[in-house]
Amino acid sequence: MSVAFSRIARSSAVHMGVAFLAMGGWAFFANRGHPMPRPLLAGVVQGLLSACITLFLKRVLEWLSLRLPGLAGLFLPPAIAFLVSVVLLSTIHRLAGTPEILATIVVPLTVATSYAAIYTYTLWRARP
Repeated sequence: MSVAFSRIARSSAVHMGVAFLAMGGWAFFANRGHPMPRPLLAGVVQGLLSACITLFLKRVLEWLSLRLPGLAGLFLPPAIAFLVSVVLLSTIHRLAGTPEILATIVVPLTVATSYAAIYTYTLWRARP
């Protein structure tokens, strides 16, 4: 892997941009049956939320997994990430007037929770 590619792959800004485009694009698609600007607004809202979640999720998982003993350090971080994501996504989309909230959040929620579970397991296994 080249140094330039490695630097790009580690960039928080790149990860946030990819999350914005991928999950914002999904939200636009999930709301495509509604008149404009509803799909566009849902896409921008979800894109911004996904970018922010991407920025903070890794750090929160690391913090939680180091502080929770035993199996709690394995199971609670992804569960907390899931619950916080559900509340945050559904509340903000409701406030934004997103028509298809469930369809809009199911993919970002699945991706974030899967990442949280896999990354937490990696951290948990590496414990002394």
